[in-house]
Amino acid sequence: MISDLWINLPVKDIAKSRDFFKALGFSFNSQHGNTDNSISLVVGKKGIVVMMFDQATFKGFVNGEVADAVRGTEVLLSIGVDSKEEVDEFARKAVAAGGKSNHKPTEMKGWMYGSLFEDLDGHKWNLLYMNMSKM
Repeated sequence: MISDLWINLPVKDIAKSRDFFKALGFSFNSQHGNTDNSISLVVGKKGIVVMMFDQATFKGFVNGEVADAVRGTEVLLSIGVDSKEEVDEFARKAVAAGGKSNHKPTEMKGWMYGSLFEDLDGHKWNLLYMNMSKM
């Protein structure tokens, strides 16, 4: 039986990534994963772990090359928040911390509201508020 899920991403600079995600309000796993070549984000109420490793360490895990997330999208990481205002604020914080976004927060299908941003390494993050009463 599957008991956990960890998402692993390569990053160019651990210290800069730590500062970026700290500025967005992420918490870090205090038990393990925070070293000179890794950080461990804890995401959401379910405590999903997003591990970030420097590229050399990540390459060792996958025994291959690292995709260039700036040139293409390898994964879309979606984060649920509790309001439209949180989507807007999170998107503003991401850009202020050095991320990129050319995506204006948008309402979709009458019950979803979201925005996209790229972190320092080009990984795509999707912020979503879902109003289930309108679904």
